[in-house]
Parts: sequence; structure tokens; C-alpha cells
Amino acid sequence: MKSIGLYVHIPFCKTKCPYCDFNTYEGIEILMAPYVDALCKEITLWGNIVGHPNVGTVFFGGGTPSYLPQNNVARILDDIRLAFNVNSEAEVSLEANPGDITNEKLECYRESGINRISIGVQSFSDRLLKVLSRRHSAQDAVQAYNKVCDAGFYNVSIDLMYGIPNQKITDWEGTLENIKELKPAHVSMYCLTLEKGTPMEKLVNLGQIPDPDIDIAADMYMMAEDFMEFMQYRHYEISNWARPGNECQHNLTYWRTQSYLGIGPGAHSHFPSYRFCNLASPNEYIRKLNEKMPD
Repeated sequence: MKSIGLYVHIPFCKTKCPYCDFNTYEGIEILMAPYVDALCKEITLWGNIVGHPNVGTVFFGGGTPSYLPQNNVARILDDIRLAFNVNSEAEVSLEANPGDITNEKLECYRESGINRISIGVQSFSDRLLKVLSRRHSAQDAVQAYNKVCDAGFYNVSIDLMYGIPNQKITDWEGTLENIKELKPAHVSMYCLTLEKGTPMEKLVNLGQIPDPDIDIAADMYMMAEDFMEFMQYRHYEISNWARPGNECQHNLTYWRTQSYLGIGPGAHSHFPSYRFCNLASPNEYIRKLNEKMPD
């Protein structure tokens, strides 16, 4: 392996969104400190197992990585550099919730080597943010984006959703206009999927919110394609657009079926001829790593 991508899973959320079926949890903040200890143990173990390979990308996903205390993020990156040969030009991404972004955190992120921030905006409509049970407002999202840019981050991405219950074409047009004003380096736009067993699926089944209209969602996707082409973004992956040179290299590692290692509970990995994943429970994850490498 000439180089690998490294995914670091942070399973903590202040509040879990009703549409999310990822391996994430709210109300388990008491596990943060022992979790980071266990995560660093796994990083050390894998560095030894795979022979300290070169790492071209690091991606903190979740969950809500920005919910983790910033000193913990710095510690994890320090241990990654001890266990792996992180390229000097490596793309190091962190997913952030608008409400978590502070100047103190941003300063720590920059000092620790993070050079790409992905902000989970989802919508620039306060009405739709309430449907999604997001804990930020549209104004919070804009302020967070500007704060990240002012802190010296040039590779900034925003995540958006379409096909939301009660979302209108005019809502989507307004969201696209915000892209025109903010001019982010990268934009991810995902169609909402009603995952089985999620609170939002149950609300739809009970008739408390309408089933998303797939035809309107398709129209929104085509609108996005035309708009982003007009704005001179490169449509390099189904749900992702970028200014030339700002494509997410970690995402491309997945799409090109290159080697990547997932750290943390539920994280998936791919090496030549091998695909595997970690167990899902954070408690079990911590327990097993403590058995393997006791303090």
C-alpha cells in the first residue's frame, strides 16, 4: 500500500437527528474521555499491524466530531502521526455542526493540522431545520461559515439536503441562492432517505408528516445540477460539487476503491481483497480495547 485514507469515527451527538441511522448516540457524554483513550489505543495497534503506512487523507466523521472537546481532537491527531506516516500535504477533514463552532475550537483545529471543515448546514430555511430537528438556525449556519473562513480555512464544505417533507421548490431555490452568496469551495447535496426504524420514518408512517415527494426531489436534483454548472463547480461525484482543486480526496479514496482504514465503533475498512468493520457498541469497543491494551 503506497498510501491509505484514515477515517476516524466520533459517535457522539448532542441531539440525534430523526432521519439519521448512523452509528451515533446522544446522552453518552460520560464516555467521551474513555472513548478517546480507546480510540488512541486502536490507532496505535493498527499502526503496528499495517507497518506505519503513508496516510494521504484523514477524515473525522460521525456523529458530530465538533462536539468533542478540541483538545481531544488534537490528541487523536498527535497519536495518528505517531502511528502512521501522515503526508505533509495530507487532506485532514473534520465534520462540524454550526452551533459547535467557536474561535477557540477553530484555532485549535488549525494548530493541530486540520485543513478542511465540512459544515452540516442541511438547509437555509428555519422552517425546514425544525422539520429536521436541527439545533441551529439558518443565521447560525451563515455565521458559522463566515467564522470558519475568517479563521483562515480555505477548503470549506457545506452539506445540504433536499427531498425533505414539506420542502417546496422555492425553498430549494433559496438554498441555492445562498450557495451563490457564500461561494463555498465544496458543496454536498444529499436526498433525504427515510431509513427504516428512524423516528422520521415512524412519523411518516403515522401520517404526522408527509412522505417526501420523490418527483419533486428529482426536480431539485436537476435544478442543483444546472445551477452548480452555471456557478462553475465540478460535479465530480453523485452528491458532491467542488471548485476545481477542492474535490474531497478522502471521498475519492472510497470511490476509487483504494485502501482506507476505519477507526472507531462501526467504522469500515478496505484493503486489497479485504473488507471489514468494527463492532458497533461504543461501550463494547472501549471494553475490548482496554482488555487488549490495559492502562
